[in-house]
Amino acid sequence: MITAHTDKAQFFRSLHRTARPLALANAWDVASARLIEAAGAPAIATTSAGVAWSLGRPDGEILSPDRAVDLIARIVAAVDVPVTADIEGGYGQDTAGVAKTVARVLEAGVVGINIEDGERPSAELRARLVAARAEAERAGVALFLNARIDTYLFGLGDPATRLEDTLERARGYVDAGADGIFVPGVADPVTIGELASGVSVPLNIMAGPGAPGVTELGGLGVARVSLGSGVAQTAYAATRHAAQRLYDAGDYHPLADSIPFPELNGLFPGRR
Repeated sequence: MITAHTDKAQFFRSLHRTARPLALANAWDVASARLIEAAGAPAIATTSAGVAWSLGRPDGEILSPDRAVDLIARIVAAVDVPVTADIEGGYGQDTAGVAKTVARVLEAGVVGINIEDGERPSAELRARLVAARAEAERAGVALFLNARIDTYLFGLGDPATRLEDTLERARGYVDAGADGIFVPGVADPVTIGELASGVSVPLNIMAGPGAPGVTELGGLGVARVSLGSGVAQTAYAATRHAAQRLYDAGDYHPLADSIPFPELNGLFPGRR
């Protein structure tokens, strides 16, 4: 078991390799994190969307920093593996606010963060990355800064120049201190391969139905594969299905695939 914060940070960095990409099934609460860890995950990533939904808020930087950081801290405390946190745009109005958020998640024990540009000017995310790196250096932790580029996810800019626009952003983010580049919204193998060839740091792709498998993504040059909010969405779909069967058909068939109570209860300390 790796216990020291700095050791976990270095171990997390070592997991980013194309020969065997780091596969992350993103968690949104303590129970999901414990289940993912028990399944054999070498690290846990959070999903901001899943976290927000579990706390009764929509995704999109609506959740307060206090509630987001509290949930992240609970997840870190509940698992032994390294945790990287999705902090959306940094939960701050400016670079000082971002630095404060980074300081708080570092105090909670995270070893990495995802921070996104969304529809912000790329210069703004560059400034936020500089602030995040400075805060991590003050803490003495080799925090893995994963810069998310939303050109494909949000369909930003001209499709004809989207690849070069994305790579230009990536170069700027790496210069500002990013350790990895995350480009969600891409499933085409040719585009993924071009992104991997054009990025000088580990490339992270968000995968789901229709995307290449983890091994194939590694062959394309991808070092990290995330499921984003997909696992949370699947869990909520199962909830809806069970409820609809109860109220529409009056039966309980969806419960046949549930985790046995003793197994789930046994994931948590303090049980009687």
